[in-house]
Amino acid sequence: MDNRQAIGSWLSGPRAAMEDAGADFGYRGEQLGLPEDGPNSLARPGRRLGALAVDWALSVLIAYGLITDGYTPATSNWALLVFLVMSLLTVGTIGFTPGKRLFGVRVVSLETGTVNPLRAALRTVLLCLAVPALIWDRDGRGLHDRLARTVEVRI
Repeated sequence: MDNRQAIGSWLSGPRAAMEDAGADFGYRGEQLGLPEDGPNSLARPGRRLGALAVDWALSVLIAYGLITDGYTPATSNWALLVFLVMSLLTVGTIGFTPGKRLFGVRVVSLETGTVNPLRAALRTVLLCLAVPALIWDRDGRGLHDRLARTVEVRI
């Protein structure tokens, strides 16, 4: 192995090195029984982060304009509460928030294909804590999705 291959494997990370050694990881969502692409495939991180940004901006706008009447130190706290309520109501009933709908993402249960309000509540509370959402598994699901046994799929 020359130095270029050694540097390339180091930069690519352990997954690429294992794949070069012959390990087959499959595609993201394969272990969950989801298709590789198209409808009902695992939503990619870009879509999910874009949806989260839209939902958060909408929550800040509502808190800024309707609750605190301008920017105060409490605006971000109110925005978090608005985000929590919006997510509870929309994900628990129709399976997506306005941002998720805009980006073509839906939250579904792995067992039933729909999300009941109790799972949506667990998922939303853990998402608002932020730490579980920052820990991802091999399929790209956050810890909040794993604990609620849900997954975000493309519409």
